Amino acid sequence: MSTFDQDKRLLWVERISHLLDSQFRVPGTTWRFGLDPLMGLIPVVGGLPSLAISGVLILTMMRHGASGNLVMRMVINVVLDTLIGAIPVLGNIFDFAYKANDRNVRLLRRHYQEGRYQGSGRGLMVGVLLVLLVLGGLLVWGAWELGSWVWHYLDQQPWQQA
Repeated sequence: MSTFDQDKRLLWVERISHLLDSQFRVPGTTWRFGLDPLMGLIPVVGGLPSLAISGVLILTMMRHGASGNLVMRMVINVVLDTLIGAIPVLGNIFDFAYKANDRNVRLLRRHYQEGRYQGSGRGLMVGVLLVLLVLGGLLVWGAWELGSWVWHYLDQQPWQQA
């Protein structure tokens, strides 16, 4: 059995997490930040790359021993970071402080230190993915129905009869 520090893939996760959350230091302070809050400054799509990278980090941690409970806590960290981070101004401030990826690496390190890294969150992730697929399908169906209703409504208006 390898430890966290002996597994190169987990050290890769830690390096990417550091880059996203705490790579840079504000001169004269101990305050650190990474690329995540900087990407969040880009309107509308700024949080998407960070969300995708965080997802890859969680999947990597899951494949290397994170239990279902731990994976769920990691997902909650990332979702919270993404949802609050999407709020203009407040979200940017939150992104600089919350550091979801660093939190997740600390959770996994603690999990390894306690010797509980044999678990796997695969079943949980399959369930979450199925729920997301169903919700996505319902969203597409709802958008289609709404668009169809608006099209029909506008087609029946008096100005169209002339």
